[in-house]
This record gives sequence, structure tokens and C-alpha cells, in this order.
Amino acid sequence: MAHHRTFKEECSFIDRLDDNSFLIKKGFVPNMKVEGIFYINDSLEKLMFDELKNWAGTQGIGGFLPGVKQIANVAALPGIVGRSVGLPDVHSGYGFAIGNMAAFDMSLPEAVVSPGGVGFDINCGVRLLRTNLDEKDVQPVKEQLAQSLFDHIPVGVGSKGVIPMGAKDLEEALTMGMDWSLREGYAWAEDKEHCEEYGRMLQADVDKVSPRAKKRGLPQLGTLGAGNHYAEIQVVDEIYNMYAAKKMGIDHPGQVCVMIHSGSRGLGHQVATDALVSMERAMKRDTIDVNDRQLACARINSQEGQDYLKSMAGAANYAWVNRSSMTFLTRQAFGKVFKSAPDDLDMHVIYDVSHNIAKIEEHVSFVYQGAI
Repeated sequence: MAHHRTFKEECSFIDRLDDNSFLIKKGFVPNMKVEGIFYINDSLEKLMFDELKNWAGTQGIGGFLPGVKQIANVAALPGIVGRSVGLPDVHSGYGFAIGNMAAFDMSLPEAVVSPGGVGFDINCGVRLLRTNLDEKDVQPVKEQLAQSLFDHIPVGVGSKGVIPMGAKDLEEALTMGMDWSLREGYAWAEDKEHCEEYGRMLQADVDKVSPRAKKRGLPQLGTLGAGNHYAEIQVVDEIYNMYAAKKMGIDHPGQVCVMIHSGSRGLGHQVATDALVSMERAMKRDTIDVNDRQLACARINSQEGQDYLKSMAGAANYAWVNRSSMTFLTRQAFGKVFKSAPDDLDMHVIYDVSHNIAKIEEHVSFVYQGAI
């Protein structure tokens, strides 16, 4: 019978480096290729170690795998280099911990890509818009403004969009990303200049996106979804770097901004689901072993690996179009309440960044799950 380590024995593999960082040594889980590291504050430290303590107390039976174990399991994936990193918002996720990132050396034939590293909501991300409004301008009409946002942006599970889109439009959006939004009048020319990848991943291949995924995505463009997604009116509370803030058009506390948090909706979920099915077959064929079946993967340079990256890029493009569509609708909602054109309200994009994505860089593939 396999020996189940006590909490104290588990902790012997974790070294505190300083007040906010911990090293996970090899041996914490089987087959670790590199070490793990995670960065947390005091409250998250308690949560992370309580999670591990509870898991050790049940001898690993049932429940979520602790985030620290997930970081270590990623460190055991073939082809990983450097360290498996948990960023300061790290917590348990699917395969990868949320807030976990890793790099894989693409020159190594065994290097893999795992849909669990990106997650089911491909290119879930946040977009920030500034305005020239102050909190005192919004307070008297905040209920009216909130209702206007609800009237313009569909929300909830299964919500359907108001942006007209046919099958041909969808295929073009999957290929073109924000260039489609710009062409169709749902984005300003400068918007893409402030977006990661300029709002378009060039390796997208619509033929790698399944008919089922396209069917799910067709009616959902310009929808927020459910869960922790939001379109939120925010107020600048404090400015830490005035020089940088002014470059972004933020120049004083009390300035009103809008943040949109959403992703690729049902289309991205289906792309991930389809990939997991094909990768389980690839793992058997290529005898790839992982510590957690949620880390199902394929060699990056295999047919399955390349197909996933191309379909993932299409889903990422869809997500940028989705956030662009909601930006268009947000501008309309504000314009209606304040009886002004959106450009007169200075509703410019400050940034749009993804936290669920895989990127191919010069030598490595970076995978982000809930991480920026």
C-alpha cells in the first residue's frame, strides 16, 4: 500500500524564500522536471497551506487538488523549462492552478501543450476604458447608467448577443479578430493599438474550430456571460505613478473608468473540450504520462498540438471581438445616459490583456491560466 505523507512531510518539500515567496522542491510530486515557485501574501499563504493540510488529512481522497500540488504537477510536464510559477492570485484550478504559468522549450521533441493550462474560457481577459467623467457626474445617475448597461449588454448563462452575425461573419471574426470589429464599425481604429497582440492572433485556422464550437459561438457575440464576468463602473482611488497614469489618460483620483471582463464564451469552451478528447488519444499513442488527467496534453509539434494552437488562436480572436463588441455597447450605453457622443466622453481603451492563453515566443511556448 502506498505511503500517504502527513502534512508535516508534505511541507518538508516547500521552502520559504522570503516573506512572500515559496520554493517547491523536486520530489513533492512524481517526475518533476523543474522546481515550482509561488508568490502570496499572508491571507493567501494561510489558504494555500490549509488547503494542503486538509488534503493530506483526507489522504488525497476527493475534493480539489491543492493549488500547490497543481503547480508541482505542471513542473512535471514534459519540456517545461525554468520553473512552474504561481503568481500572487494563485488558487486551485483545472489541471493548472489559477494564476499558474509555465514555459516549454519548443526545440525539445517531448515538449507539450495542455488545454488545461489555458482553461476552458480561452482568452478570458480584462479591458479598461477611461472616461472624462468624475464620480460626482455618475453618482446622481448611477442606477440609470447601470440599467443602460444591462439594456445594452446581454448577461447570464446562454445569453444571446445583439450584434448581427452570420456564419460567414463568424469565420471572418475567428480569422481577423479586432480587424473584423474595426471593419464592421464596432471598434475605433486606435483600440487595437492598446490590445495584446493588437487584438489578433495570426496563426488562427477556422478549419480547426469544430462546427459544434462555431454553433455555440454564433449567437453569443457581444455577451458578458455569467460567473465572475462583469462590466463594472470603477473610480480611480489612488495613483501610484503619475507619469505612467497620464500617459494612459488617467490624471486624478475620482476619474471614472469602465472595466469589461469576459472571454470566448461557449465557443472557447467547446474548443477546449474538443482538444481534450483528441489529446487523450494522442497521450496513449505517444505514451505521455502526467500526474493529473486534467493535464491531458499533446506534443507541441504533433498534429494534435498544432491543431489545438490554431483553434485556440481562433477562439482568442473571437474573445477580442466579443470584448470589442461590448466596448461598442458600453459606449452606446454611456452616450445615451449622458447625451453625448462616446468620443466626447473620452471613452478610449487603456488596455486589453488576456489571462487565459498560450503564446509562442522565440524559443518557448508560454502558457497562462488566470495569469497576466
